Amino acid sequence: MQVTDFRDFYETAAGQTTASLIRRQLSSLTHAKTGQTVMGLGFSPPYLASEMQETLTLSFMLARQGVIHWPASGDVRSALVDDEDLPLLESVVDLALVVHGLEHADTPLHMLQEVWRVMAPQGRLVLVVPNRRGLWAASEATPFGHGQPFSRGQIMRLLKEAKFTPTQWRSALCLPPVRAPGLLKMAGVMDAAGQRLMRKFAGVIIVEAMKQVYAFSSGKRVRRFMPRLRPALLPSPQPSPRQPK
Repeated sequence: MQVTDFRDFYETAAGQTTASLIRRQLSSLTHAKTGQTVMGLGFSPPYLASEMQETLTLSFMLARQGVIHWPASGDVRSALVDDEDLPLLESVVDLALVVHGLEHADTPLHMLQEVWRVMAPQGRLVLVVPNRRGLWAASEATPFGHGQPFSRGQIMRLLKEAKFTPTQWRSALCLPPVRAPGLLKMAGVMDAAGQRLMRKFAGVIIVEAMKQVYAFSSGKRVRRFMPRLRPALLPSPQPSPRQPK
């Protein structure tokens, strides 16, 4: 899918309802403190608007999909990026939100490893990923029917290998993908019922994970990146006393 396909979908009534149902599950996971740095990766603008007020919020879009101007007014905070070479220094991101990203990555593990690099110690990663067992992954009528869907087990293995620790799991879109106006009005009720009855078949899996930072053990010798022998300044040779003629 191209970035314009994502934009066009979220401008429809079905897209707005979809975003609303996912934001309901994200609301307590995507909070950030004043002055922190928030990074969206993939196509995240529908889920970043609430983070704009007191944080530095960036929206990185994948090079293979294209980029759009975001936000609609003010300074541009969107950029076209290589998901395996993000244009950020190490340890600067406090919260990373990846939506429509992991399933479109050429190598999902490499994407997560690059996200780990730019995240601050104890930084939080929030993934929104199509559920392999869900109905939404089987329908191309929404963006969640494109790319590679994942099971919960697959996500756990990827996070572990990329040195993230899952802390919370949630589901969203616990209803079939609908477009009819009458059914869209009932989507909230249908999703709430689905959370109790068919959570395993939800459209998306949402997981919050923490960046793991391993410290050196005090019982092990830490390699020092400096030479064992340091050059010493030698005193300059004293002039020999002049011999009397």
